[in-house]
Amino acid sequence: MKKIAFLGLGTMGGPMARNLIAAGHELAVFDVSARALEPFASLPCRIAGSPRDAATGVDAVITMLPDSAHVREALLGAAGACQALEKGRLVIDMSTIAASSSLALARDLNALGYRMLDAPVGRTPADAAAGTLLVIVGGAEADLAEARPIFERLGSTIVHAGPQGHGIKLKLVNNYMSAVGTLLTAEALTLAKKVGLDRAITVQVLSSTTAGRGQLIVNYPKKVLAGDVSPDFPMRMAHKDVSHALSLGAEAGSPLLLGAIAREMLALAGPWGRADQDWTAMLLLLEDLSRA
Repeated sequence: MKKIAFLGLGTMGGPMARNLIAAGHELAVFDVSARALEPFASLPCRIAGSPRDAATGVDAVITMLPDSAHVREALLGAAGACQALEKGRLVIDMSTIAASSSLALARDLNALGYRMLDAPVGRTPADAAAGTLLVIVGGAEADLAEARPIFERLGSTIVHAGPQGHGIKLKLVNNYMSAVGTLLTAEALTLAKKVGLDRAITVQVLSSTTAGRGQLIVNYPKKVLAGDVSPDFPMRMAHKDVSHALSLGAEAGSPLLLGAIAREMLALAGPWGRADQDWTAMLLLLEDLSRA
């Protein structure tokens, strides 16, 4: 795995490629943006003219691209990497793309005689530069073992999520929770501002409670995930409090979109026989509804 084609040199891909170069890998790099390629002109690597050019004579191809169509084009397009990549080589997609597209791509690559890992990354551009990313890998254990020296140059935490597709699925679950949490945080801080609360004091208080620290850390492990739904805080009380918060938001003219959905979900606890169970039993209610 000494020679690598690295496709995609954006905010995350650029520093990732530089770390591999610094570690002594022989990189052929490509990006559709000439500006993204500029910093690599002075580095010990080869700037390729196309994905196909980059993949000539390499041991593996890494893609770090914006979305599904970009990855497919870079690998299987008319000038794609697989036009030159030797059969049996490893393709590592570290982009965040649609799970269905990733699985379809893996099937197509396997049919052509290649192996694939879906290995999206988590954390920040600063972590990309420092080599401290979280790498979430889906695919065969043997392929992960082969790629691990590369991943160890890019991240401080490497998680094998399971077989093909599990890396990207777990990344999307993570990003869903993070993105929705961003809206929830914005709603809460906006409500606090609209009703005249001091922002610094609000942040201080929320940071010390389940609201800011997160159910996944504070309550879920000791309650529903441990099989205990005895009520530390019952769902009927959560329904009451969310209803009061929504009334406050309506009075202040502060939209609480997620809160409205939460109230309706909490209202189902009664007919589902869960009103007096711990509020983390919402997990069981959702699993019932989705037949999980």
